[in-house]
Amino acid sequence: MPYPNLIVETEDGIATVTVNRPEKRNALDRETFLSLETCFEELAGDTDARAVVVTGAGDRAFVAGADINAIAELDARAGQQWCALGQRVFNRIEGMRKPVIAAINGYALGAGLELAMACHLRVADERARLGQPEVKIGWIPGNGGSQRLPRLVGLGKALEMMLTGEPVSAEEARWFGLVNAVVPAGKALERARELAARILENSSLAVATVLEAVYHGREMPFADALAYEAALGGITAASPDAREGARAFLEKRKPRFDG
Repeated sequence: MPYPNLIVETEDGIATVTVNRPEKRNALDRETFLSLETCFEELAGDTDARAVVVTGAGDRAFVAGADINAIAELDARAGQQWCALGQRVFNRIEGMRKPVIAAINGYALGAGLELAMACHLRVADERARLGQPEVKIGWIPGNGGSQRLPRLVGLGKALEMMLTGEPVSAEEARWFGLVNAVVPAGKALERARELAARILENSSLAVATVLEAVYHGREMPFADALAYEAALGGITAASPDAREGARAFLEKRKPRFDG
């Protein structure tokens, strides 16, 4: 189905979701947030899409932030509702049990960086700039950024980025773990799709279970998370994919997983 302000294309098991507002540097407004929410709800159940890549239209911006026109006159209640909307959408993306990879092809600022951080992996164009500049306009990172950024890069660097509002280069972001790879100009989408294809060579059940173990387990006390990991390990160990994987290893052939 069509989604306002998004282009969605699926090929070779990989759905590419492109935020398509190039005239606004792909800034997120309410309509685009709701499109992302509906899109990912449907991709979660789409058996043709086993991985997702998210990018932005054009070559200047992944997502340059929230659309300022959408937030300029909000009162306290509306501001809280705006933050809750973005959090809900990004939680939906992070909660996918299919790998979601951000192909950061330009500016990823504010809500744009929050979108990228909700993805499981991030590939950045060497020209990309990433930041949480909300303090410069009197806001805070309210769509999950104040919580995800410290978890990804550590408290000190996260606070530096959020309190100064200054963006970092793609290479600096790679150095402290905010992105997984930096690629030549114009190659972010290609590399993200290559990464997705490598993941799709593995058992989709095992991939989904890794995501479940990591994202659900990180909110538990460590001992409980280990017990949860063991329970999930038991489920995967008893699966047809695990048996096929063992047979293929012993027979020195490529496994044929069915998920």
